[in-house]
Amino acid sequence: MVTEIATPVAAPHAPTPPSTARAGAGVVKPGYDPALTNEDLAPLREQRWTSYNIFAFWMSDVHSVGGYVTAGSLFALGIASWQVLVALVVGILIVQVFANLVAKPSQRTGVPYPVINRAVFGVVGANVPAIIRGLIAMAWYGVQTFLAAQSLNIVFLKFVPGSTALLDHSFLGLSALGWISYAILWVAQAALFSMGMEAIRRFIDWAGPAVYVVMIALAVYLVAKAGIGNISLTLHTGAPMSFGASIPVMLSAIAIVVSYFSGPMLNFGDFSRYGRSFRAVKRGNLWGLPVNFLFFSILTVLCASATVPVFGKLITDPIETVQAIDAPFAVLLGGLTFVTATVGINIVANFISPAFDFSNVAPRKISWRAGGMIAAVGSVLLTPWNWYGNDQAILYTLGILGALIGPLFGILIAGYYLVAKQRVAVDDMYSKEPTARYWYRNGWNPNAIWTLVVAGAVSVASAVLPPATGVLPWLSNYSWFIGCGLGLVLFRALEHRSPRMPALSADDPTVDHGAAPGRD
Repeated sequence: MVTEIATPVAAPHAPTPPSTARAGAGVVKPGYDPALTNEDLAPLREQRWTSYNIFAFWMSDVHSVGGYVTAGSLFALGIASWQVLVALVVGILIVQVFANLVAKPSQRTGVPYPVINRAVFGVVGANVPAIIRGLIAMAWYGVQTFLAAQSLNIVFLKFVPGSTALLDHSFLGLSALGWISYAILWVAQAALFSMGMEAIRRFIDWAGPAVYVVMIALAVYLVAKAGIGNISLTLHTGAPMSFGASIPVMLSAIAIVVSYFSGPMLNFGDFSRYGRSFRAVKRGNLWGLPVNFLFFSILTVLCASATVPVFGKLITDPIETVQAIDAPFAVLLGGLTFVTATVGINIVANFISPAFDFSNVAPRKISWRAGGMIAAVGSVLLTPWNWYGNDQAILYTLGILGALIGPLFGILIAGYYLVAKQRVAVDDMYSKEPTARYWYRNGWNPNAIWTLVVAGAVSVASAVLPPATGVLPWLSNYSWFIGCGLGLVLFRALEHRSPRMPALSADDPTVDHGAAPGRD
């Protein structure tokens, strides 16, 4: 039956003055359970990020080697360039809508992704989505650091002749030079992360535009060298597809775009919580997603298209493109730029998420910084360079974990918008009292757990079985949509049949009412 509205578990009190508080720290109220609370997980004292800060976040997320290769690969699917652009626009608009949806509950309450999940999964059950997202981020943290290390390798090989000999010695599958580059970047990222969210914000504010400057310069150089008349934006080979045959390919391209952003989109609340208003977050998403992504994609295809007349072959990897130019200044600037770009996406997508996620599991023992360092150390132990190029290894590790992102997203959206009607009792997310509104059944909401089990199993099957068996191979492109849709519908149905989430009153002063007029 519906949980009764309980007496608030903690009375409000005046926050610590900002001048004496650590930047980014939250307000820990009397009555908050220490097993659920630390300053990193508590509701924020101040929310100061502007639209530009959110815009810069998405720039860091888009401007990477992976983003470059993904955008370029879509133009080689065999469909016309205008169809690729349509797919890019539709895909990124879907991402924008979903990012706005997941942003609101965290921006309104000032809490990160794992904490807002307590309202849906229960104060203990929320550890399940936190651990899943944290493990995915930890694995990709290692991969992105490895990719950035490859960019740094080209700088060493160009300017330190003796470094070539280091390629002949390897340990655990990685060359000595690779270990040196990996270690340099690992330490640099850890140092930046340890400086806190304000330092990270300043870094991404600078990194995104800096990458654009170099990308524009690279595009101008390649186009000038190739001659504008020698550039074709059609990167695919073979006969063009008929319009009817191109529709499924366009749909797959749209799904690829959404899937590429599914990880940071799920835990976008870790960043939107810092937004000064939901309106500012939405404005930042507009500039950072459709506008930024489309411009970056056009730059990408210009660079890739120009490599055909300039180098005699299509090159979709920016690192390889920079190496092919073979000019010392270009190698130095390009190598360091793509290092910066990859570090940017690694920090925002794969460091901050597990920091909050792992801290949520044991707040008294694991701070935000400690959670991030757990992910950093774990990323090395996974030796990502050994399985990154192995399709089967990725399919049965990240393929399975990644397939759970869709159901987690669907459950959160259904819980906040359809069931809770955008009403959250913030203080109860930090209480283990049996009378607390998110205690459910010993801290677990069985409706959320059963939805994750069922929708997750279907989503994993749709992601793993088609490529493994060769049956309906295109189906795996839609695993996120399958999991998200099923998670949303099933959770809503279970809550309708056997309600667990509390029916909160909009007039309750202890409840944040995100749907109230004038709150955006």
